Amino acid sequence: MAADIKQLEKKYVGKEVEFRLLRFAPDKDRAPYFQSFRIKLSQGMTVLDALMRIKETQDPTLSYRKSCRMGICGSCAMQVNGFPKLTCQTQVTELNTDKPIEVRPLANFPILRDLVPDLRNFLKAHESIKPYVIREDAEELDHPTGEFYQSPKELEKYLQFAYCIKCGACLAACPTNATDHEFLGPQALAAAYRYVADSRDQGLEQRLEAVDGPNGIFRCHYAGACSEACPKGVDPSLGIQLLKREILKYRVGAAHKKPAPLAVTPKGLKRREGIPLPPEKTVGQ
Repeated sequence: MAADIKQLEKKYVGKEVEFRLLRFAPDKDRAPYFQSFRIKLSQGMTVLDALMRIKETQDPTLSYRKSCRMGICGSCAMQVNGFPKLTCQTQVTELNTDKPIEVRPLANFPILRDLVPDLRNFLKAHESIKPYVIREDAEELDHPTGEFYQSPKELEKYLQFAYCIKCGACLAACPTNATDHEFLGPQALAAAYRYVADSRDQGLEQRLEAVDGPNGIFRCHYAGACSEACPKGVDPSLGIQLLKREILKYRVGAAHKKPAPLAVTPKGLKRREGIPLPPEKTVGQ
């Protein structure tokens, strides 16, 4: 293993690589254009590292987004050689360094500047599906007296969809979104299923207005590109199909789930000072 790493270092470290970056300054450019930069690779360099190197040493006007650099925040998602990726997780050596490496802002979004996409409609779509637990007993949500019971099996039904980091890569890969910019998009639809599948939630009816409209869930053609592009291994296309099933069950009047009850209060439980102990309850009460 150590020998393999040394061979890779010998092959790539110090190699000069060309990056073709899409540039666009709306205050002075009539249309986007490509600009090339050449840098020498260093050990462990990611595409984001390369962009930072270019900005620091060659062109301080280059604009892009970044934050955590750990594949958590989703800020640095861009099109790398035509495919949406988190640039902080994409090693330059994973790419063909014998050809120029092309970096664009995420596809299917307006460009604010250079590699920065306009995500306002994307975030608006996410907000529209009410991404929070909705219950009829609003008083318990506003003034909780305990935790809602949820089994590990119930958690598994939606857990993978909770791993979404809202990077926008799925929309950049979605062919429906490429032709219908009013389409709600795989991120918002999978997020809607995440809450509908949550045993604590009762919000399907309230989300129908957002997800079951002309530009909603049944505009999805199930291409599966969103799932292929997701850098966190979420399967939005699966979530969309499962949400379709829930909507059809609702339309035919199928029985709805009972919301999760408050968990049993363990005997002898003592809360921190100032937090009242809830009354004794049993599961299902």
